[in-house]
Amino acid sequence: MLQSFVFMNIIDATVRNTNTKGDVNSLRIKGNIPAIIYGGSEKNQKISLSKKNVKNLIEKQNFLSNIISINLDGKPESVLPKEIVWDPKSDEPIHIDFLRIVKGATVILEIPVKFINNDKSPGLKRGGVLNIVRRKIELKCPTENMPKELIVDLDNLDIGASIKISSIKLPENVIPTIQGRDFVVATVAAPTIIKEPEKPAEETTEEGAEGAEGAEGTAEGGAEGEAKAGEGEKKEAGKEGEKKEGEKKESDKKEDKKASAEKK
Repeated sequence: MLQSFVFMNIIDATVRNTNTKGDVNSLRIKGNIPAIIYGGSEKNQKISLSKKNVKNLIEKQNFLSNIISINLDGKPESVLPKEIVWDPKSDEPIHIDFLRIVKGATVILEIPVKFINNDKSPGLKRGGVLNIVRRKIELKCPTENMPKELIVDLDNLDIGASIKISSIKLPENVIPTIQGRDFVVATVAAPTIIKEPEKPAEETTEEGAEGAEGAEGTAEGGAEGEAKAGEGEKKEAGKEGEKKEGEKKESDKKEDKKASAEKK
């Protein structure tokens, strides 16, 4: 596992002589950002930077982990960005602190981890997942030997493989700030199988209850229909009986008339 080293960006700056808040605001209105260089045996130096140039550098990855060469009125000064102050309303940078790089000094940086050869990992090919535990690692580095990023090669790594800090080759005299344990940077985990959730019992019960209510309604409707049909049959039978009784009375009258005529 290899590592690449910090590259240097160059930006122009001028010495600033601002003593009041109004002076600083005037500087910003003109499209500049106030900044300061500190550290080492030299005194702190107030400088002014082009806002446009600064934003271009900030948009690059790892701005706070890269050495910058500030061309201060023709004199180069190697610095490391330490802090950016942002305007809470506009979200624009309004001030930057730079640490002066002194030979032999040591600085603490968060160095990003970069993973390569994902397509050559047997574990990932079989559906495994790269579980990244740390995307950056805090390192204690000499100013002349600061890595830009740490490269982790995933070639030949199978499911269950664990990448620890001890497996990453660090530059000479560069050490993690976390000491006393071999912490994990990433693992190749087994694929996660997502099961379709089972239907809740409550919904099943509710559906059963609805079915029962439907069946009950059907039964009630059927019983009611049968009762009405029975009543209809009774009415028809009653009418039929009344008709037959009327016919019988008519027949009896005819017989009485016939008997009376014969007597005469």
